[in-house]
Amino acid sequence: MYKKISLVFFIAILLFSCNISVDNKAEETPVPLLLWNETEVKTSIIKFVEGVTDKNSADFVPIKERIAVFDNDGTLWNEKPLYIPVEFEINQIKKKYDSKPEWKENKLYKGLAEGDLAVMKEYSTMDLIHELFASHDGQLEEDYKKTSYDFLSNHNHPKFNRPFKEMTYSPMVELVHYLQANDFQVYIVTGGEITFLRTVSKEIYNIPIENVVGSSVLLKYISDKTGDYLVRTGDINSANDKHIKPTNIELHIGQKPIFAAGNSDGDYEMMEYTLSNDKPAMAILVHHDDEEREYKYMHGTEKAIKDAKEQGWYVISMKNDFKEIFAE
Repeated sequence: MYKKISLVFFIAILLFSCNISVDNKAEETPVPLLLWNETEVKTSIIKFVEGVTDKNSADFVPIKERIAVFDNDGTLWNEKPLYIPVEFEINQIKKKYDSKPEWKENKLYKGLAEGDLAVMKEYSTMDLIHELFASHDGQLEEDYKKTSYDFLSNHNHPKFNRPFKEMTYSPMVELVHYLQANDFQVYIVTGGEITFLRTVSKEIYNIPIENVVGSSVLLKYISDKTGDYLVRTGDINSANDKHIKPTNIELHIGQKPIFAAGNSDGDYEMMEYTLSNDKPAMAILVHHDDEEREYKYMHGTEKAIKDAKEQGWYVISMKNDFKEIFAE
Protein backbone atom coordinates (compact mmCIF):
# COMPACT_ATOMS: atom_id res chain seq x y z
CA MET A 1 0.00 0.00 0.00
CA TYR A 2 2.72 2.47 1.00
CA LYS A 3 4.82 1.49 -1.99
CA LYS A 4 1.90 2.28 -4.34
CA ILE A 5 1.38 5.71 -2.71
CA SER A 6 5.10 6.46 -2.92
CA LEU A 7 5.17 5.52 -6.58
CA VAL A 8 2.14 7.70 -7.37
CA PHE A 9 3.68 10.56 -5.40
CA PHE A 10 7.00 10.16 -7.24
CA ILE A 11 5.27 10.22 -10.63
CA ALA A 12 3.27 13.31 -9.65
CA ILE A 13 6.44 15.11 -8.58
CA LEU A 14 8.15 14.13 -11.83
CA LEU A 15 5.27 15.41 -13.95
CA PHE A 16 5.12 18.63 -11.92
CA SER A 17 8.85 19.15 -12.44
CA CYS A 18 8.48 18.60 -16.18
CA ASN A 19 5.71 21.20 -16.33
CA ILE A 20 7.90 23.70 -14.48
CA SER A 21 10.74 23.06 -16.92
CA VAL A 22 8.42 23.55 -19.89
CA ASP A 23 6.96 26.71 -18.38
CA ASN A 24 10.42 28.13 -17.65
CA LYS A 25 11.57 27.36 -21.17
CA ALA A 26 8.52 29.15 -22.55
CA GLU A 27 9.33 32.18 -20.41
CA GLU A 28 12.92 32.23 -21.59
CA THR A 29 12.00 32.14 -25.29
CA PRO A 30 9.01 34.44 -25.83
CA VAL A 31 7.45 34.65 -29.27
CA PRO A 32 9.16 37.59 -31.03
CA LEU A 33 7.49 40.58 -32.68
CA LEU A 34 3.91 39.98 -31.56
CA LEU A 35 2.90 43.43 -32.78
CA TRP A 36 3.85 42.53 -36.36
CA ASN A 37 1.63 40.72 -38.83
CA GLU A 38 2.81 37.41 -40.26
CA THR A 39 4.42 38.80 -43.40
CA GLU A 40 7.64 38.22 -45.32
CA VAL A 41 9.29 41.16 -43.57
CA LYS A 42 8.68 39.78 -40.07
CA THR A 43 9.88 36.34 -41.13
CA SER A 44 13.02 37.84 -42.69
CA ILE A 45 13.87 39.88 -39.58
CA ILE A 46 13.53 36.86 -37.30
CA LYS A 47 15.51 34.66 -39.69
CA PHE A 48 18.29 37.26 -39.80
CA VAL A 49 18.47 37.60 -36.03
CA GLU A 50 18.42 33.84 -35.51
CA GLY A 51 21.21 33.45 -38.05
CA VAL A 52 23.59 36.03 -36.58
CA THR A 53 23.03 34.79 -33.01
CA ASP A 54 23.42 31.04 -33.67
CA LYS A 55 27.00 29.92 -33.05
CA ASN A 56 26.46 26.97 -35.37
CA SER A 57 25.30 29.16 -38.24
CA ALA A 58 27.51 30.37 -41.07
CA ASP A 59 25.94 33.81 -40.48
CA PHE A 60 26.98 34.00 -36.81
CA VAL A 61 28.21 37.42 -35.67
CA PRO A 62 29.98 37.84 -32.30
CA ILE A 63 28.14 39.91 -29.70
CA LYS A 64 30.62 42.79 -29.79
CA GLU A 65 29.94 43.23 -33.52
CA ARG A 66 26.13 43.18 -33.34
CA ILE A 67 25.47 46.87 -33.95
CA ALA A 68 22.03 48.16 -34.96
CA VAL A 69 21.25 51.75 -35.93
CA PHE A 70 17.81 53.35 -36.10
CA ASP A 71 16.75 56.70 -37.46
CA ASN A 72 14.25 58.38 -35.12
CA ASP A 73 11.87 60.83 -36.83
CA GLY A 74 9.46 58.78 -38.93
CA THR A 75 11.18 55.52 -37.98
CA LEU A 76 10.74 55.22 -34.22
CA TRP A 77 8.32 58.06 -33.61
CA ASN A 78 5.87 60.20 -35.56
CA GLU A 79 7.11 63.07 -37.75
CA LYS A 80 3.86 64.61 -39.06
CA PRO A 81 2.41 67.17 -39.45
CA LEU A 82 5.78 68.56 -38.28
CA TYR A 83 8.93 66.96 -36.94
CA ILE A 84 8.64 66.79 -33.16
CA PRO A 85 11.97 68.66 -32.72
CA VAL A 86 10.56 71.44 -34.93
CA GLU A 87 7.38 71.53 -32.83
CA PHE A 88 9.66 72.11 -29.83
CA GLU A 89 11.59 74.91 -31.53
CA ILE A 90 8.39 76.72 -32.52
CA ASN A 91 7.07 76.35 -28.98
CA GLN A 92 10.24 77.87 -27.54
CA ILE A 93 10.37 80.73 -30.04
CA LYS A 94 6.78 81.67 -29.20
CA LYS A 95 7.59 81.61 -25.48
CA LYS A 96 10.68 83.79 -25.78
CA TYR A 97 9.63 86.12 -28.58
CA ASP A 98 8.23 88.98 -26.51
CA SER A 99 11.36 89.08 -24.33
CA LYS A 100 13.66 89.15 -27.37
CA PRO A 101 13.11 92.47 -29.15
CA GLU A 102 15.99 91.72 -31.54
CA TRP A 103 14.02 88.76 -32.90
CA LYS A 104 11.48 91.09 -34.47
CA GLU A 105 14.06 91.71 -37.21
CA ASN A 106 14.38 87.97 -37.88
CA LYS A 107 11.86 86.93 -40.53
CA LEU A 108 11.79 83.29 -39.45
CA TYR A 109 11.34 83.94 -35.74
CA LYS A 110 8.73 86.63 -36.38
CA GLY A 111 6.77 84.38 -38.74
CA LEU A 112 6.81 81.36 -36.42
CA ALA A 113 5.86 83.46 -33.40
CA GLU A 114 2.84 84.74 -35.36
CA GLY A 115 1.83 81.27 -36.53
CA ASP A 116 3.10 81.53 -40.11
CA LEU A 117 4.57 78.05 -40.67
CA ALA A 118 4.91 78.66 -44.42
CA VAL A 119 7.86 80.96 -43.69
CA MET A 120 10.02 77.85 -43.18
CA LYS A 121 9.74 77.05 -46.90
CA GLU A 122 11.84 80.12 -47.67
CA TYR A 123 14.90 78.54 -46.02
CA SER A 124 17.15 75.70 -47.11
CA THR A 125 17.35 72.74 -44.71
CA MET A 126 20.78 73.80 -43.45
CA ASP A 127 19.75 77.45 -43.01
CA LEU A 128 16.60 76.40 -41.18
CA ILE A 129 18.54 74.13 -38.81
CA HIS A 130 21.04 76.90 -38.14
CA GLU A 131 18.34 79.47 -37.40
CA LEU A 132 16.35 77.17 -35.11
CA PHE A 133 19.41 75.98 -33.18
CA ALA A 134 20.65 79.59 -32.86
CA SER A 135 17.49 80.53 -30.97
CA HIS A 136 19.05 78.78 -27.94
CA ASP A 137 22.34 80.68 -28.16
CA GLY A 138 23.53 81.45 -24.62
CA GLN A 139 21.15 78.99 -22.93
CA LEU A 140 22.55 76.74 -20.23
CA GLU A 141 22.74 73.16 -21.47
CA GLU A 142 21.02 71.95 -18.28
CA ASP A 143 18.15 74.37 -18.86
CA TYR A 144 17.84 73.14 -22.44
CA LYS A 145 17.52 69.58 -21.13
CA LYS A 146 14.77 70.61 -18.71
CA THR A 147 12.72 72.50 -21.30
CA SER A 148 13.13 69.63 -23.78
CA TYR A 149 11.87 67.02 -21.35
CA ASP A 150 9.03 69.25 -20.19
CA PHE A 151 7.88 69.80 -23.78
CA LEU A 152 8.00 66.10 -24.70
CA SER A 153 6.14 65.14 -21.52
CA ASN A 154 3.52 67.86 -21.29
CA HIS A 155 2.65 68.94 -24.84
CA ASN A 156 0.35 66.82 -26.97
CA HIS A 157 0.32 65.88 -30.62
CA PRO A 158 -2.35 67.97 -32.42
CA LYS A 159 -4.06 64.97 -34.07
CA PHE A 160 -3.64 62.14 -31.56
CA ASN A 161 -3.87 64.21 -28.38
CA ARG A 162 -1.16 62.34 -26.51
CA PRO A 163 2.21 63.60 -25.20
CA PHE A 164 4.87 63.81 -27.89
CA LYS A 165 7.08 61.33 -26.09
CA GLU A 166 4.27 58.76 -26.42
CA MET A 167 4.11 59.14 -30.20
CA THR A 168 6.37 56.11 -30.68
CA TYR A 169 5.58 53.28 -33.09
CA SER A 170 5.03 50.31 -30.79
CA PRO A 171 6.07 47.62 -33.34
CA MET A 172 9.36 49.44 -33.93
CA VAL A 173 10.00 49.82 -30.20
CA GLU A 174 9.28 46.11 -29.89
CA LEU A 175 11.89 45.49 -32.61
CA VAL A 176 14.46 47.52 -30.66
CA HIS A 177 13.79 45.40 -27.57
CA TYR A 178 13.95 42.18 -29.60
CA LEU A 179 17.39 43.11 -30.91
CA GLN A 180 18.57 44.10 -27.43
CA ALA A 181 17.35 40.75 -26.07
CA ASN A 182 19.59 39.12 -28.68
CA ASP A 183 22.66 41.05 -27.53
CA PHE A 184 22.60 43.82 -30.12
CA GLN A 185 23.91 47.22 -29.15
CA VAL A 186 21.15 49.49 -30.48
CA TYR A 187 21.90 53.11 -31.39
CA ILE A 188 19.73 55.96 -32.61
CA VAL A 189 21.31 57.93 -35.47
CA THR A 190 18.99 60.89 -36.00
CA GLY A 191 18.87 64.22 -37.76
CA GLY A 192 17.17 65.57 -34.64
CA GLU A 193 19.05 67.47 -31.95
CA ILE A 194 21.08 65.06 -29.82
CA THR A 195 20.37 66.47 -26.34
CA PHE A 196 16.66 66.86 -27.08
CA LEU A 197 16.24 63.14 -27.78
CA ARG A 198 18.62 62.01 -25.04
CA THR A 199 16.25 63.41 -22.42
CA VAL A 200 13.76 60.60 -23.18
CA SER A 201 15.67 57.88 -25.09
CA LYS A 202 16.11 55.58 -22.09
CA GLU A 203 12.53 56.10 -20.91
CA ILE A 204 10.74 55.48 -24.21
CA TYR A 205 13.11 53.12 -26.05
CA ASN A 206 15.41 51.62 -23.39
CA ILE A 207 18.28 53.17 -25.34
CA PRO A 208 20.89 54.86 -23.10
CA ILE A 209 21.90 58.45 -23.78
CA GLU A 210 25.40 57.44 -24.89
CA ASN A 211 23.78 55.43 -27.71
CA VAL A 212 22.13 58.49 -29.26
CA VAL A 213 23.90 60.15 -32.19
CA GLY A 214 22.31 63.30 -33.55
CA SER A 215 22.70 66.83 -34.83
CA SER A 216 24.39 69.18 -32.37
CA VAL A 217 25.65 72.67 -31.68
CA LEU A 218 29.00 73.67 -30.28
CA LEU A 219 28.95 74.00 -26.51
CA LYS A 220 30.99 76.52 -24.54
CA TYR A 221 32.54 75.58 -21.20
CA ILE A 222 32.35 78.25 -18.49
CA SER A 223 34.36 78.14 -15.28
CA ASP A 224 34.14 81.21 -13.05
CA LYS A 225 32.88 82.33 -9.66
CA THR A 226 29.31 81.36 -10.63
CA GLY A 227 30.32 77.75 -11.20
CA ASP A 228 31.36 75.29 -13.90
CA TYR A 229 28.84 74.65 -16.63
CA LEU A 230 28.13 74.33 -20.36
CA VAL A 231 26.39 76.96 -22.49
CA ARG A 232 24.90 76.43 -25.92
CA THR A 233 26.11 78.49 -28.87
CA GLY A 234 24.46 79.27 -32.19
CA ASP A 235 27.15 77.43 -34.15
CA ILE A 236 26.32 74.02 -35.64
CA ASN A 237 28.70 71.23 -34.72
CA SER A 238 27.06 68.58 -36.91
CA ALA A 239 23.91 68.35 -39.03
CA ASN A 240 23.44 64.59 -38.86
CA ASP A 241 21.70 63.73 -42.12
CA LYS A 242 22.34 61.83 -45.37
CA HIS A 243 26.09 61.33 -46.02
CA ILE A 244 26.95 62.69 -42.57
CA LYS A 245 25.27 59.73 -40.84
CA PRO A 246 27.92 57.15 -41.82
CA THR A 247 30.71 59.53 -40.77
CA ASN A 248 29.09 60.07 -37.38
CA ILE A 249 28.53 56.33 -36.99
CA GLU A 250 32.28 55.85 -37.36
CA LEU A 251 33.02 58.81 -35.09
CA HIS A 252 30.63 57.89 -32.27
CA ILE A 253 30.30 54.10 -32.60
CA GLY A 254 33.50 53.04 -34.34
CA GLN A 255 31.97 49.99 -36.00
CA LYS A 256 29.95 49.39 -39.13
CA PRO A 257 26.38 48.29 -38.25
CA ILE A 258 24.89 44.97 -39.33
CA PHE A 259 21.29 46.22 -39.01
CA ALA A 260 19.80 49.58 -40.01
CA ALA A 261 16.30 51.04 -39.96
CA GLY A 262 15.26 54.26 -41.65
CA ASN A 263 12.30 55.87 -43.38
CA SER A 264 13.53 58.52 -45.78
CA ASP A 265 16.09 59.65 -48.32
CA GLY A 266 17.99 61.11 -45.38
CA ASP A 267 18.72 57.54 -44.26
CA TYR A 268 19.82 56.35 -47.70
CA GLU A 269 23.56 56.48 -47.04
CA MET A 270 23.21 54.92 -43.57
CA MET A 271 21.37 51.89 -44.98
CA GLU A 272 23.74 51.69 -47.94
CA TYR A 273 26.73 51.82 -45.57
CA THR A 274 25.26 49.07 -43.39
CA LEU A 275 24.82 46.65 -46.28
CA SER A 276 28.41 47.27 -47.39
CA ASN A 277 29.46 45.25 -44.34
CA ASP A 278 31.48 42.09 -44.97
CA LYS A 279 29.28 40.38 -42.36
CA PRO A 280 25.60 39.41 -42.73
CA ALA A 281 23.61 42.65 -42.71
CA MET A 282 20.02 43.83 -43.07
CA ALA A 283 18.31 47.17 -43.70
CA ILE A 284 14.62 48.05 -43.41
CA LEU A 285 12.75 51.11 -44.66
CA VAL A 286 9.53 52.17 -42.92
CA HIS A 287 6.92 53.25 -45.48
CA HIS A 288 4.11 55.53 -44.28
CA ASP A 289 1.09 54.18 -46.12
CA ASP A 290 -1.56 54.03 -43.38
CA GLU A 291 -3.76 57.11 -43.67
CA GLU A 292 -6.35 55.75 -41.24
CA ARG A 293 -4.08 54.91 -38.32
CA GLU A 294 -1.33 57.50 -38.92
CA TYR A 295 -0.50 59.37 -42.16
CA LYS A 296 0.10 58.48 -45.80
CA TYR A 297 2.95 60.25 -47.57
CA MET A 298 5.92 59.76 -49.87
CA HIS A 299 7.57 63.19 -49.92
CA GLY A 300 11.19 62.94 -48.86
CA THR A 301 11.42 59.19 -49.36
CA GLU A 302 10.95 58.85 -53.11
CA LYS A 303 14.52 57.82 -53.96
CA ALA A 304 14.83 55.36 -51.06
CA ILE A 305 11.57 53.62 -51.97
CA LYS A 306 12.46 53.51 -55.67
CA ASP A 307 15.91 52.02 -55.03
CA ALA A 308 14.97 49.71 -52.13
CA LYS A 309 14.71 46.48 -54.13
CA GLU A 310 17.93 47.10 -56.02
CA GLN A 311 19.74 48.00 -52.80
CA GLY A 312 18.42 44.94 -50.96
CA TRP A 313 16.42 46.89 -48.37
CA TYR A 314 13.15 45.53 -46.96
CA VAL A 315 10.24 47.97 -47.18
CA ILE A 316 7.98 47.98 -44.12
CA SER A 317 4.34 48.73 -44.93
CA MET A 318 2.86 50.29 -41.80
CA LYS A 319 -0.57 49.34 -43.15
CA ASN A 320 0.22 45.68 -43.80
CA ASP A 321 3.10 44.81 -41.46
CA PHE A 322 2.00 46.49 -38.21
CA LYS A 323 -0.86 45.15 -36.08
CA GLU A 324 -0.95 48.55 -34.37
CA ILE A 325 0.81 51.86 -34.88
CA PHE A 326 0.74 53.39 -31.41
CA ALA A 327 0.44 51.52 -28.13
CA GLU A 328 -3.00 51.59 -26.56
